[in-house]
Amino acid sequence: MIPAQIFDQITDKCTEGLALALACDDDGAIMELQWCNTAFTRITGYTYDDIIGRRGTILIGSSMEQGDHLLIIEKLMNWEHFSVKVLNNRKNGDQYWQKMSWVPLSDAATGNRWWLCSLMELEDRPRETARRRPTPVAESDQGLLADYVEKIGRLEKENARLHELAKIVAKESNEDPLTGLSNRRHFEVELKSWISDLQRGGPDFAVFYIDLDRFKSVNDTLGHDAGDRLLISVASMLRKLTNDRDLVARLGGDEFIVLRPLGDSALKISGLADAIVQEMHAPYSFEGKSTFCSASVGVAIATSKMDVPEQVVADADMALYHAKSQGKGRWSFFTEEMHAEAVATKRLVSDLLIACEKHEFVPYFQPLIDAETGQIVSAEVLVRWVHSRLGLLPPSAFLETAANMGILKRIDEITFAALPDVLASFDSAGVDLPRLSINISAGRLADPTFIHDIKSSGMDPQRLTIEILESVYLERIGDVVHWTLGELRALGVTIALDDFGTGHASVQGLLKIKPAVLKIDRQFIQPIVRDETARALVESIIGIGKSLGMSIVAEGVETESHAQFASAMGCDCLQGFHFGKPMCADDLQARLVETRGEFWHPRTELAGSRRVNRNY
Repeated sequence: MIPAQIFDQITDKCTEGLALALACDDDGAIMELQWCNTAFTRITGYTYDDIIGRRGTILIGSSMEQGDHLLIIEKLMNWEHFSVKVLNNRKNGDQYWQKMSWVPLSDAATGNRWWLCSLMELEDRPRETARRRPTPVAESDQGLLADYVEKIGRLEKENARLHELAKIVAKESNEDPLTGLSNRRHFEVELKSWISDLQRGGPDFAVFYIDLDRFKSVNDTLGHDAGDRLLISVASMLRKLTNDRDLVARLGGDEFIVLRPLGDSALKISGLADAIVQEMHAPYSFEGKSTFCSASVGVAIATSKMDVPEQVVADADMALYHAKSQGKGRWSFFTEEMHAEAVATKRLVSDLLIACEKHEFVPYFQPLIDAETGQIVSAEVLVRWVHSRLGLLPPSAFLETAANMGILKRIDEITFAALPDVLASFDSAGVDLPRLSINISAGRLADPTFIHDIKSSGMDPQRLTIEILESVYLERIGDVVHWTLGELRALGVTIALDDFGTGHASVQGLLKIKPAVLKIDRQFIQPIVRDETARALVESIIGIGKSLGMSIVAEGVETESHAQFASAMGCDCLQGFHFGKPMCADDLQARLVETRGEFWHPRTELAGSRRVNRNY
């Protein structure tokens, strides 16, 4: 094997121009140049990039005589080793005499056939190529000339075919096959061009990031053919709303993007965003069936003053996210506040991952009070994050981000793992805490290992209540969830339905879930002191729950009046700030010691006035 250093010296120091071309198996005259040395570029005037990938015809200049050209083609077609001395042209058109030699090569390993071409520049016109007087063409040569012409015609047709094929490939590489819009690759190339133009003093431009809000439901309800038809119609709509100066692309799935020069009026930008949103408000029909699929749009502007104009697409994406968070079916313009929020979210994501590794999540406890006796019957576990920099953070500061990250299950695991030690500490101190209730995420509920964790924790299942959100449960209802609920009941764990009325509230839902405890959301409890309609609604919910054998908990009890009204209407247990805000385990233990577990003194006329159902 030739050492690489020697081969490099051949490339740089050899004065003879050398090039390698990969040839077509069927015709040696059809080839593509793959390599050349420095001398080859110096002699021809072409750069390395000019040569690589080009057809061998790049070496045939306009000054070469037709007879010499035909001779070269014949020799190449027949795979002959040959040399010619011809008048040729460099890239800039200058004429020069050269000796051109061709050597056929083959690769036994792959079967590929190659040409080695060598060029030598001649200082003087060679004798054998001195100007010849025209001579009559012999009859025997006429057949040869006709053969040459036929072969040239065939080569020209092949070259034309390859050229058309190249155009098709180029088009397909830039075009989305479904919609005919630019694809992601072409958009990225064009974006770089627009940014380069911007940095050279070109116009500012807007980016419209478009996402269909309910595209998945179209696929689910009408089928993927309907989904494809919808994407095609959206592409048609975008073509109608834009002009030749705009770039319209489909990035993939149901995401589209538009680039538009800013021009002299911001109305042209807001007008396009408005038009897209309005066009998508119309119902979509497919084969006699209709559905609704709106669009959200994020808009951002790229200007020459931006330090990183490439950020404009990410800015538009942030604006799109904001539009969706505000209710979808609308458009939003990027602001610096969005950028700051995005930066904070990225920091929060990083901190949450670290918090999971360091187990920085701790349980806090809010008491549930017996409406008849005022004694504590349970404490709801509410997670808090002991942030190393920001201090103690409530769930509202991180749970939504944690859900988007898919780490709620891990936070549940960390919080639940602390509970057996809490109960053991209360028991060893002689403090009565009858049970704990904990809200479980949908992912944790659908995890078969959850049952194993309860069994192996050492915690008495009879002292545990699992709270689930009705809306979450109905979204995840399935075999695993049914199995988990059945196993929990078999262990003696109590099932509670949390925040009743905020999800898909229905008697059918209650029958599916079959909870032992029904917790009425605080938004229904808050107005009962002054609003008779609200009281009637709460009484109806209590009646439904009681008829199904459930204990009723009133959430959001913040005043004495709330407590008295909820108790009088038949709620079994009360929970809210009136009895105490969420507190750490030590504070709860101290409170229980101080009060002997009694958090409230109900009116004597209410105590013992009714028979209540106590599942706690």
